[in-house]
Amino acid sequence: MPCHPARARELVRKGKAIRQFDRGIFFIRLTERSDGVTQDVVVGIDPGSKKEGLTVKSASHTYLNIQADAVTHVKEAKADQSASRRSRRYRQTPCRQPRSNRARGGLPPSTKARWQWKLRLLNWLRRLFPISQVVVEDIKAQTQGKPRWDTAFSPLEVGKQWFYDEVRKLVSLDTFEGYQTKQMRDALGLKKTKKKMADLFEAHCVDSWVLANAIVGGHDQPDSIRLLCVSLLKLHRRELHRRQPGIGGVRSPYGGTRSLGFKRGSIVRHSKHGLAYVGGTSEGRISLHQMVDGKRLCQNAKPSDVQFLAYSPGERGSSRPLKGRISAAKKFDEEDEH
Repeated sequence: MPCHPARARELVRKGKAIRQFDRGIFFIRLTERSDGVTQDVVVGIDPGSKKEGLTVKSASHTYLNIQADAVTHVKEAKADQSASRRSRRYRQTPCRQPRSNRARGGLPPSTKARWQWKLRLLNWLRRLFPISQVVVEDIKAQTQGKPRWDTAFSPLEVGKQWFYDEVRKLVSLDTFEGYQTKQMRDALGLKKTKKKMADLFEAHCVDSWVLANAIVGGHDQPDSIRLLCVSLLKLHRRELHRRQPGIGGVRSPYGGTRSLGFKRGSIVRHSKHGLAYVGGTSEGRISLHQMVDGKRLCQNAKPSDVQFLAYSPGERGSSRPLKGRISAAKKFDEEDEH
């Protein structure tokens, strides 16, 4: 169970717990446990098309409010992949024979990626908290009575059942419909802003908090409205070559996930630029980017001047910073002070 920092220091000092870090987040792991009482910790999830909210809460405290950017780039990435493959077939390039059209089956890649991102965040939270239940706002979009339209017009509606089945394999699951969430929110006198893209508690986390509070109770008003904003770090995966040829018609290799031994996106400390994360590589040097906004700091950092601190997993696509690393940077600075 989460505890007060003073109690955590006492447990470490007495040898009853050890200090550990997970991508900048400090926690303790107990070496012995003779007794104790655990509380029910619930995760409330408010899905969204662009941003979504997650709240970790018990009857005593609101431990964490997360506002995460939804995965919206996969559809365009798959379209670019198909266009590249189609263009290669028209060139005199060795390639496999075209296959006949086959039924896609299952979920579309873009839809599945949306719900896999929520499942990935949930698994990360399960490593930090003893989560016993998940509650989700059930998405129900208006249908038209046409089978093809009803099953494929909404990416959130289509993939939710797959997500529900995966969650039930981990913990118990409960759902509320949208109008029920609004009724509970109005009963508590909470307002939801219309600025859906704003980094505010009232944008999405107000609903995820209401959902979690409906299960565990304990509060009439949010006891914490602090946000952890999380955005995917999207990497350029390895491609056969660049789409546009260079000088002399040569198409150079492009992309990858390693930069001179460092996994791209890794959190490092540079002797001059301080905390940063690893980008691409060129001519035996690596590029470094700022933790907060992803702005490139340099392109000529020597690997010997870089100290590895932690991994930061990413997704396919263009480079973008993970806003949650701001708290990770503060944790690493605090550790250095000690």
